[in-house]
Amino acid sequence: MDFQFDEKKLKRFQRILKNRLLFKVALFSQVPLDFVTGMRLRELNEESCKVSVPYRWLNKNPFKSTFWAVLGMAAELSTGALVMMYTYKLDPSIAIIVGDCSGEFIAKAKDLTTFVCNDGKLIAETVKQAIKTGEPQEVLCKAVGYSKAGEEVARFTFTWKMKRRGA
Repeated sequence: MDFQFDEKKLKRFQRILKNRLLFKVALFSQVPLDFVTGMRLRELNEESCKVSVPYRWLNKNPFKSTFWAVLGMAAELSTGALVMMYTYKLDPSIAIIVGDCSGEFIAKAKDLTTFVCNDGKLIAETVKQAIKTGEPQEVLCKAVGYSKAGEEVARFTFTWKMKRRGA
C-alpha cells in the first residue's frame, strides 16, 4: 500500500502559514531574523510557495540593493515551507536539514523581491520515498526571485536532506 498524505494536515499547515498573524508569530519564535526583515508568505499550496522580502534600510547593502543573505533567507523559506508542509506532524516523523545551497545573482534587488518555488510535487515524492525505504533522501529545490516588475533578480538552489526517524 502506498503512503498517502493526510490532506487535513496539509490544509491545516497551509492555513497556519497563510494567516498573517500566525505566520508572524511563527517567524518571531522560530526564525527571528526572517521576522525582522519583513518577510511575508504570499502563497502556499501543494505545488508551490511564494515568499517576498522588501528592500528597506535594515535589509540593504552598501551597493543600494537587498543584502544577499536576506535574499537567501527568503529563497530558503520558499523551499522550506513546502518541505515543512509535507513533513508536518507525520507519523513516522521525518528529520530535515539543508545539505547544500547555491545562489546566482542576476540583477540588483532594489524593491520587493518575491521568490517562487514550484517543487512541491517533487518534495512530496521524496518524503514518500524516505518513509517507504527508511533510507536518507535528498531533493534539489529551486527558488527564483523576481522584482515587482517581474524581472529575474536571483536564483537559489537548496538541497534538502530528509530521513525517517527511527529507521
